This record gives sequence, C-alpha cells and structure tokens, in this order.
Amino acid sequence: MGNTNSKRPPAITAQDRAILDLKVQRDKLKKYQKKLALVAEQETTVAKHHLKNGDKKRALIALKKKKYQESLLEKTDMQLLNLEQMCETIEFTLIERDMLEGLKQGNAVLAEIHKEMSVEAVQQLMDDTADAVAYQNEIDELMGSKLNDADMEDIEEELDALVAQEFATMPQIPVNTLPEATIDLSLPDVPTSEPTEAPGKEKGKAKAQVALLAS
Repeated sequence: MGNTNSKRPPAITAQDRAILDLKVQRDKLKKYQKKLALVAEQETTVAKHHLKNGDKKRALIALKKKKYQESLLEKTDMQLLNLEQMCETIEFTLIERDMLEGLKQGNAVLAEIHKEMSVEAVQQLMDDTADAVAYQNEIDELMGSKLNDADMEDIEEELDALVAQEFATMPQIPVNTLPEATIDLSLPDVPTSEPTEAPGKEKGKAKAQVALLAS
C-alpha cells in the first residue's frame, strides 16, 4: 500500500499550460532556424559549384533560394522575439498577481491586529504611561529640592546599617592561630680536660723514642 499522506504535485493551471505551449513553439522555431541557416549555406555551395561548371542560370537559382531562406530566417527571428516577450509578460503578470495576493493577505492581517488594538486600549496604555512619568517626576522633585542635610544624614545612617547587616550575614573567617613549633637550640657543654691518647698510639711513641736512643 502506498503512503496516502505523501505530498501531491501542484496542479497545473491554464496559465502554466499557456506558458509551456509558448516555450514549445519557441523551441520548434529555433530548430527551424538552424535548418534554414544550414539550407542557405548549402545553396551558396551549390551556386559556387554551378558557376565552376559554367552554369550561371542554375547558380542564380541557387542564390534566389538562399535569399528566400534568409527572408524566412528574418521572419522566424521576429516570431521568436514575440514568443519570448509573450512568455516574459505572462510570467511577470503571474508574479504581480502573487504579489497582489500577498499584499491582500497582509492587509487582512493588519486589519485583524487593528481590531485587537482598540482605541480604548491604546488610550488606557497612554494614560498609564503618563501616570508613571508623573510619579517619577514627583520623586525626582522630592529628592532634588525637599531633602535637607538632616535627611541626607538619616539616609546615610540607614545605608550604613544596611551595609553592616549585610556583613553580619556573611560567613565569619576563623581567627584561631596555629600552634607554634618548638625548636631545641641548646648546645653540648665544652670539655674542660685534655683528651687522652689511645693506648696503641702511646706504645708506638715509646718504641720510636727507644729506636732514637739506640742510634
């Protein structure tokens, strides 16, 4: 079973068929032009051939045929120009129609928006805006002319209190100090007696003295 929800191709209108027929005729004329140009070129070749053979009469007939083919080419040029202009005119007219349809839909949407934006709603919005502006002006006038030095001091004190309150709610930084490390800087006692020599060293010194006396 096929998909019944698949998109169908757009319907071909009468204008589409007219444009298609005009373009088909244009393409046929272009092919006919190519054929006429080829025949005219061949007639020139035929005329040269007859002249080479001394047949001037047949050469003249070939040139007359060539002239006739060229006149047909000029006519097809005019027909092609008319067809192309007609195609362009129809296509541009269809574009204009689509543009007008779009403008019509846009005007309908604007009309619906204007219905939603009634005069009363606009006037109420303007009144609310005017009230807000007047209130702001009143506040500005009060702050600019009716506040004396005492009022300013009260405001600054209130600001300081709010700042202190904000600092009070902030987490406290720990103030505990770290334990100090103990380092032993005491030195060993200095010896007061001369160091004694080792027994082996004393025996060596005695032997040296005996040897010296013996010599």
